[in-house]
Amino acid sequence: MDISYYLEQLAQDQLLTIAFPVFLVLVMVERFVDRDAYTDTKDTFVSISLSLITALVELIPKILAFATFMVLHEISPLRDVVERQWWAWLLLFFLDDFSYYWFHRMNHEVRLFWAGHVPHHSSLQMNLGTALRQGVGERLHKYLFWLWLPLLGFDALMIFVMISINLLYQFFVHTEIVDKFPKPIEWIFNTPSHHRVHHASNIRYLDCNHAGVLIIWDRLFGTFSEEKSFEKPVYGLTKNISSYNPAYVATHEYSAIWKDVRRARTWSDKLKYIFYAPGWSHDDIDQRAKILRKKMKK
Repeated sequence: MDISYYLEQLAQDQLLTIAFPVFLVLVMVERFVDRDAYTDTKDTFVSISLSLITALVELIPKILAFATFMVLHEISPLRDVVERQWWAWLLLFFLDDFSYYWFHRMNHEVRLFWAGHVPHHSSLQMNLGTALRQGVGERLHKYLFWLWLPLLGFDALMIFVMISINLLYQFFVHTEIVDKFPKPIEWIFNTPSHHRVHHASNIRYLDCNHAGVLIIWDRLFGTFSEEKSFEKPVYGLTKNISSYNPAYVATHEYSAIWKDVRRARTWSDKLKYIFYAPGWSHDDIDQRAKILRKKMKK
């Protein structure tokens, strides 16, 4: 198989490309319905710009990942067992969502990964436009978390289509128009209420609700937090940035990591600045989310 064959197969995954113009229309509709959610036009411009930059940055990693998935699928002993039957799609839905949960969670708990994800959290607004503010750098390591699926017999195109479906769903949880759904839905699915928590900088909410479609993963692995009526989510970062330069928004945390690594005195501390969660410091107060939450509970 040559590169042209990989590209031909990958080109069949068009879901998000088709959906993008629809996303832009829905952003405009939401802005008309809820103007309070769009108080900063420049911020929305940054979000749309980052979605386009992400698509360009992701192109080569996406092709390499797709080719790798195809190779791994070829050597899978389950290749001829798991085909495109209905049950295989259903099983893949859960396995893909499980992969997304850990990918997303690690983006918050490993600072190097956080540097690639942080642009998505840098907006002070919560709206459908914010959903387009994708993490640019995270595209470089994203597909590592799905490498196990082709080994289970799922073909590359199936996996990529399911990843797209998952992201399509997540677009709609970035809004304040919807309050809360009935309790059974809130218990099982990621909802706007749960995702508002995820985008909040309140200590109570930090690094919680990493779900893609199913919130059950957060409930199972101890990262769930409910949106409380007595504490409204405050969107943005614990230390917000003021720039509207898309390039700066996409890369500022990499620069911050480099500065911390340079001032660290030991190799152990240098590595901790790269691989520990954001907020760790060798010479200052530990402001990692789990530490701050423990102090709050006390």
